[in-house]
Amino acid sequence: MTIKALRTSDKYFEALPGFDFKPNYTTDLPDYEGLRVHYLDEGPPDARRVFLCLHGQPTWSYLYRKMIPVFLETGARVICPDWLGFGRSDKPVDGNSYSFHFHRTMMLALIEQLDLQNITLVCQDWGGIIGLTLPMALEDRFDRLLVMNTTLATGASPGPGFDAWRAFCKSRPDLDVAALMLRGTPILDEAEAAAYAAPFPDITYKAGVRRFPEMVMTAPDMEGVATSKQAANWWTHQWTGQSFMAIGAADPVLGQPSMSALHQLIRNCPPPMVIEQAGHFVQEWGEDVARQALNHWGDLPKQT
Repeated sequence: MTIKALRTSDKYFEALPGFDFKPNYTTDLPDYEGLRVHYLDEGPPDARRVFLCLHGQPTWSYLYRKMIPVFLETGARVICPDWLGFGRSDKPVDGNSYSFHFHRTMMLALIEQLDLQNITLVCQDWGGIIGLTLPMALEDRFDRLLVMNTTLATGASPGPGFDAWRAFCKSRPDLDVAALMLRGTPILDEAEAAAYAAPFPDITYKAGVRRFPEMVMTAPDMEGVATSKQAANWWTHQWTGQSFMAIGAADPVLGQPSMSALHQLIRNCPPPMVIEQAGHFVQEWGEDVARQALNHWGDLPKQT
């Protein structure tokens, strides 16, 4: 079945502040043929470790611009994909195209196509809602986790903060992404906020932005609940890798209550790093988060 999608022109991604990374694309993922998926691919292709950085809504791989250089200092490879509907990836125009398994299956296919090994999963928001369900499907490929404000959605609302966010998005089908980022992350400047909005020239490109809040599994019969429950059990009983958690305490949507609940699920997760001034988009404080995680793991910068 052909999925009608829009492709944001390259002109919108010119001279973005702090983002001098080359785009990479694939158009032949199994069952997604013809849909172009974008990802950043930095560092040596044969590096021993891979950092897989997954963004959420309404952001894209620009979110990781402060963390990527720190990861690269260790000699690692860094992969930052854009979900379909976001960033430089194609954007299906029909909201019904977007579903939990549509995105999860795409990311599993990308990991296998790139043959990523020794993966450190770096995730936040939808990067975690979907991303935290990936390692149990590819256990031999993942060995570390760096998790920021997110949740495993198992059929109940994360709380009133999320309910308010969902209602806010529903009332704004042409969500002003730049204004949202400035309001939620006041350390951004105008140019950085505009870079977050770059993938969405007008309302027709925002089907994914509109759809993702509705997809969060807040009722027991929603798609993805069973997979997420399985993942929760896996993280509690079968995860044997290393973990690190960073929490933006000023996040009203997926802040400390949600992260405390998630912390209890992740086997042997150490006490979290709490950043009092950070909001939902913790990656904007990402240089320090990345260094703290690497220090915890003893993953020192590569000597030159």
